[in-house]
Amino acid sequence: MKKKDIKDFTLDELKKKFEDLGEKKFRATQLFFWVYKKGTEDFNDMSDLPVVFRKFLHNNFYLSNIELLKFVKSKDKTEKYLLRLEDGSVIETVLIFSSRGRITECISSQVGCKYNCLFCESGKKGFTRNLTVSEILNQVLFVKKKMQSNPHNIVFMGIGEPLDNYDNVIKAICILNSKEAFNIGARKITISTCGIIPAIRKLQECNWQVELSVSLHASENKLRSYLMPVNNKYPLYDLIEVCKNYVKKTNRQITFEYILIKGINDSLNYADKLARLIGGFNFKVNLITFNPTSGSLLQSPDISQIKSFKEKLLVKKIPTTIRISKGSDISAACGQLKSLYLK
Repeated sequence: MKKKDIKDFTLDELKKKFEDLGEKKFRATQLFFWVYKKGTEDFNDMSDLPVVFRKFLHNNFYLSNIELLKFVKSKDKTEKYLLRLEDGSVIETVLIFSSRGRITECISSQVGCKYNCLFCESGKKGFTRNLTVSEILNQVLFVKKKMQSNPHNIVFMGIGEPLDNYDNVIKAICILNSKEAFNIGARKITISTCGIIPAIRKLQECNWQVELSVSLHASENKLRSYLMPVNNKYPLYDLIEVCKNYVKKTNRQITFEYILIKGINDSLNYADKLARLIGGFNFKVNLITFNPTSGSLLQSPDISQIKSFKEKLLVKKIPTTIRISKGSDISAACGQLKSLYLK
């Protein structure tokens, strides 16, 4: 029998698996403690487990690992890790430090991306595969080992489209949220999507309190299709209707991410159109300063233009914040460090 990665199982799944293999169900809770609370990477080091049970684990399961390829740290303290998976694939995870001492980890969900947004490096070399549950969790375990504590917030906003890897992302969130594992509150976990409409509909049935961010980046179909080819499959106005239904069903606020790119989507006319598009619902806007790669033809607007765009939305009663991109000196935007590494 092919060995299974123990970190691909939720607690309930592992209890069922142990029971099917003739083991006691409570052993699953013990194992979760060693793997997620203690960060133990070898069954032999789980000292309070019977030797016979450890042998059983060796015979049926294994513990995957992740390897650090490169580490860079920004002058603003942002940290970026280039990580190699067991099959040689490369992903990224980023740590962002707030002025209040909160640490947010931005994690990847895929190797590459299918959607090839104009402003994002993640899809420039195409899509390879989904990450497994264990490969998602190993990013958090890697950081936990380094910091000796969990990050305060988890954001699925690294390489890949999380809702395109729906089942594995949802299972990973179950484990991140589990009190027997990481015990990270649902409201501290954010899924960021380019707008996969069927998956948003599916997510609203989960009745979770996870945060949902939707990458909008334009307030009309033609421009959004230029910036985000996914809009050809899931058009803007259909996406907005689905988001309205999500808010009604879950009573949760949605954040619309809007990267401001100089001369393309930053005019105040687009701010007016955005306000008309999303006004009247429990939405807010997070304006993001574009983080260009070396040699990029796309540039970030001046801060005065960004502030004017924000003020125009606020006048229209759209809650709006500005997120200044961090880590620009270390290629911290999605996929940038990987692209430099693979050149």
